Amino acid sequence: MNFKEICDRVENVFAQGFREAGEMERARLLEHEKKAIMGFEEDMNTYIEKIRGIIREEFAEQIVAAENSCPPWYPELAWGVFHQLYGLAGLAPWAYDTTEEYGKSSSAKLIGERLYCLIDGVSVLQPQKIDAARREQLKRALLLSTPRERLEKGYHEVYLRNGIRITIYAGNKTKDGQDIMVFRKYLLEELTFEKLAELGTIPSESVSLFKAMVAVGFNIVIAGPVRSGKTTFLQVWQKCESPLLEGLCISTDPETPWHKIMPEAPLMQLVADGDELENITKSLLRGDNDYVLLEEMRDGAAFNIALEIMATGTHRSKATVHTDDAINLPFKMASKICSRYGGDFRGLLQQIFTSFDYVFEFCQLEDNRAQKRLKAIWEYCYDAQWDLPEIHQICAFDFDKEYWFWNCHLGEDKRKLGRMCPTEFLKMEEIMKKLEGRLPFKKNTVIYPRYYTREFCEIPGDRVADKDYINEAYSAERNDL
Repeated sequence: MNFKEICDRVENVFAQGFREAGEMERARLLEHEKKAIMGFEEDMNTYIEKIRGIIREEFAEQIVAAENSCPPWYPELAWGVFHQLYGLAGLAPWAYDTTEEYGKSSSAKLIGERLYCLIDGVSVLQPQKIDAARREQLKRALLLSTPRERLEKGYHEVYLRNGIRITIYAGNKTKDGQDIMVFRKYLLEELTFEKLAELGTIPSESVSLFKAMVAVGFNIVIAGPVRSGKTTFLQVWQKCESPLLEGLCISTDPETPWHKIMPEAPLMQLVADGDELENITKSLLRGDNDYVLLEEMRDGAAFNIALEIMATGTHRSKATVHTDDAINLPFKMASKICSRYGGDFRGLLQQIFTSFDYVFEFCQLEDNRAQKRLKAIWEYCYDAQWDLPEIHQICAFDFDKEYWFWNCHLGEDKRKLGRMCPTEFLKMEEIMKKLEGRLPFKKNTVIYPRYYTREFCEIPGDRVADKDYINEAYSAERNDL
C-alpha cells in the first residue's frame, strides 16, 4: 500500500465514470473538474468528498494503511490525493497555509522538481518533489484561468483564486528540466498603519503622521525592489482614503483586488500596459476622477500618463515603481518618456518635481527577507524663482541602531496644498517637528540633482545613458550652484 497506488486507483474510478457518462453529463463533469482545478472552493470541496468516498469503498479493509501512506506534507489523505491528481501537488500545503510556517511564508519557488519556501526570511528546500510530467500538468491547470495565454509561450503571469500571483518561466527561457514557477502571496490581512508599525515595517510614531498626510492629499510614489512591501503599503495608504471619492486604478496586471479592499468606493480598475495604455490615454484624461492609482510604473507610457493626469491638478494619486534610488527616479522617468515620445528633457524633469510630492522607499532586511522596512522618505520640491528642483530627506532608517531619523521640511507647494486642509496639515507639521526634535538628522538633508543642470540637459542624446558622465546627485549650498 502506497500513496501513488491510491492516487492511481482514484484516478481510474473517475476515468471510468467519465467513460460511462453521456454527452451532457461529460460536459458537466469537465466543467466541474475545470473549476475544481482552478480552485473554486465549492467544486474543490465536492471533489475531495468524492475522493474520500472512493477511498472508503476501494480500501475498506486497508483504510488505516491507506491513511498512513499519506505524505507528511498533506494534512489528510483525501485532500492530498485531490491536489496530487488535480490541484497544486506539493505546492498545495504552502498555498493553503496548512502549517504555521507555511502561513507565515510569503513566497515559494519551484525550480525543476525542487520546491523552496521562504521561511523566517530564508529559502528552505522542502521534502516534496514535483516531477516533470506533473509540472507540465500543473502549468496547464494554472493556465486554465487565462485562456489567452498560449501554452508554448515561455513566460506567463497568472493568479490563483485566492490572490496568489504565479510567474512561470519555461521552454527555451530555461535550461532543460529546470523550468521555474515563482509563487507570491500577501500575508497582511489587517490593512492598517498600526499593523505595519506592529510588524516593524514603519515606526510607530509615524502612524498619525501618515494618516494626516493621507487627509491632506499628497501625490506619492512608493519605491523599492521586489518583495519590499510596496503593494502592501499602497493598499494601507489607499484604504485610509474616503470611500466617497472617485478613483481610477491602472495596473499592468490584476494584482490588487480593490473591489474587495474598498467594496464601497467607486474605484474603477483597468488592466493595461504599453500600447494598450497609450490607446486609452485620451479617454482617461477626460475622466473626472478624484485620484489615480498607478501600480508598477515601469515604462515610458506609464510615466507619461502619470504626468499627463497630474498636470490636470489631480491630487491623492499614488504609484508604485521598482527602484531603490529615489534621488535618480526623476531622471529615470524623464529618460524613459524622452526615448519613447521625445520632448524637452529639462521640462519633463520640472514637471516630475512639481507633480509628485513624496517618495517612500522600502526594502527587505538582508538577514531576514521576510522583514520589510521603510528605508527613507524623500520630498520633491521645485523652486520656481531659482528654477531649481530640490530633494529633501524627511526620514531615514538607521540599520545599525534600528530606528528612524527625522527632518521637518515642508516646501511652499506642500503648504499651498495644506491650505485646503488646514487642520490636518497643521497636525502633520506639528508631528514632524516633534519627531525631528527627538531624533534629528546629523547630516545635510537637501540634494540638488546635477542631472537638472543646463550643461547636462543640453548634451547630445546619445550621452544621456553614459554612466561615466553622470554624477548621480550632489549636495551643495544654493549660492554654489
